[in-house]
Amino acid sequence: MVDWTKLRKELIGEGKKSPLPPQIKLPMLPKAVMEFSQKSEDPKATPKELSKIIETDAGISCELLRMVNSSALGLRRKVSSIQQTITLMGIRSTKLFLITTGLKQAMSTNDSKLINLPNFWSTNLERALMAREVARLMKVDPDIAFSAAMLQDFLLPILSKELFDLYLQFTINQDSNPCLINEYERRHFSWDHCEAAANVMLDWSFPDELICTVYLHHEGLKLLTHPELSKTTAAAVTVASLIPDPLRQDPNGLNQLIQLHEAWEEFNLFEMAEQIDTELREESTAASNYLSLKNRLEKHAALIESN
Repeated sequence: MVDWTKLRKELIGEGKKSPLPPQIKLPMLPKAVMEFSQKSEDPKATPKELSKIIETDAGISCELLRMVNSSALGLRRKVSSIQQTITLMGIRSTKLFLITTGLKQAMSTNDSKLINLPNFWSTNLERALMAREVARLMKVDPDIAFSAAMLQDFLLPILSKELFDLYLQFTINQDSNPCLINEYERRHFSWDHCEAAANVMLDWSFPDELICTVYLHHEGLKLLTHPELSKTTAAAVTVASLIPDPLRQDPNGLNQLIQLHEAWEEFNLFEMAEQIDTELREESTAASNYLSLKNRLEKHAALIESN
């Protein structure tokens, strides 16, 4: 078992020194999310008490009920109250959902010129769906993997807005001199969005496993050979992070996914991609503009074979 608190301290310490420059304005999580996160740490907290906190935010309440009644969970009877939802999902899973939903809500007013937010969240959802499936293959927590994949890039819309010229140059360079985005960030800033996000998440009292998993999400396939982390949520999320996004953060992502498909018998990439495409169309309105993951993989595999 990984000691996530110990690992988090090794990676970022106690989070007292954020690497972000002072001009970067961070989003504010909804009050209901912050209060729920704090109250949920009390072992005596009841679903009834916790439901009252969520019900103070109508938007988040509606999202929670929509999610729990979605076809993905396949419930025989519809859930009609927040208290029922918490009892059904459990406090921990409810907290993870609120964190991701609350952060998405907090980011909704961001107007980065480089990142279209609906497409950004669709890409995150695509990765989250894969992270969840890989976590299930590894027999580790699929909820943590899903949440971490949704959160891994949450700072990029803000950073690309405030530091527009440098991130624009990164996208231009990907045509002639491709590299990993975190390597580019470290060359120019001495920090990357992984480290910055982990520090922000610690300030918000997020779980250490979630923080570490976000911090490590650009470690790639090498994490699958790590003696302690190879079968953890962190490894599941690094695999999902290889799915390309509009910024082209990892120019070699599809190649690595296909390599893993060939090396790991249980990792049926194309079957998984077809399932993810179906779920993405059900969950995301922006997905209608997307070229399906399976289609992209098949085209890339054909290109590799022809060369």
